Amino acid sequence: MPEQPYEPDRVIAGTGAGGAMDLAAGEAETLEKTPGGPLGTGPQGKPRSLWSDAWRDLRRNPVFIVSALVILFLVFISLWPSAIASGSPLACDLAKSQDGAGPGAPFGYDGQGCNVYTRTVYGARTSVTVGVLATLGVSILGSVLGGLAGFFGGLGDSLLSRLTDIFFAIPVVLGGLVLLSVVTSNTVWPVIGFMVLLGWPQISRIARGSVITARQNDYVQAARALGASNSRMLLRHIAPNAVAPVIVVATIALGTYIALEATLSYLGVGLKPPSVSWGIDISAASPYIRNAPHALLWPSGALAVTVLAFIMLGDAVRDALDPKLR
Repeated sequence: MPEQPYEPDRVIAGTGAGGAMDLAAGEAETLEKTPGGPLGTGPQGKPRSLWSDAWRDLRRNPVFIVSALVILFLVFISLWPSAIASGSPLACDLAKSQDGAGPGAPFGYDGQGCNVYTRTVYGARTSVTVGVLATLGVSILGSVLGGLAGFFGGLGDSLLSRLTDIFFAIPVVLGGLVLLSVVTSNTVWPVIGFMVLLGWPQISRIARGSVITARQNDYVQAARALGASNSRMLLRHIAPNAVAPVIVVATIALGTYIALEATLSYLGVGLKPPSVSWGIDISAASPYIRNAPHALLWPSGALAVTVLAFIMLGDAVRDALDPKLR
């Protein structure tokens, strides 16, 4: 048989469908061996979950990184305030009343001669404690009530909806003035209890809507058809897919609760002296704003930065967990 002439064009064109399939298979094999894989997949080409995708986006978001660093610093000084502030926040010297910055007191002194820097550092412990515990209480109570109402529906769902309407009609600050004015305890627990009492309806509605949406998905219907119990469907199939909106709202609400604690303490119905709180310091420094503005600006600035950090963190988490924003 005569030898066929070499034809480059014919060789390339002759790959045909089979050649294209071989090329595609080779590319797919290469992608599987590449760390990270193609978009939407993890190592070895395995599909990533919502949480792994969210964490991947968060690590690349500078807003999340900055806010997380600020929050980690706040948590650190809340646990170990003596690491960066020496002395007691209750140690005051009237001879130094309204003095400016000096050795050991970079923020100066307030009207009672207390070290503003030390009180600002120790005030972070109260604010972070109230914010975190109130958020946990609100999230747990609201998620349980809203999740059960959304899953089972019926009369319980209707009653919960009307109950949340009643709580939404109560002004938060006015409710705090009325309820906390009769409390004589000087701890953070009455303030946390008040926030949980008036804060759970918001989380409850978010959780209820998420559970109703997740309940209609095909995998839940398939689990029901296979005989899965209600508790298994709630905990195994619905809760993991309905918790993302609750996390977003709770993260943003944490900053709101910190600001609410400062507001109530400023009005005199939240924490009271000798407790150390940014709200108490802002209230005590307000009459001396002309003579000693530093006593007001530093705790106010710390409060503003803290609230802003949690709000920025919540926005970053929302953007990472919302598939529509990808």
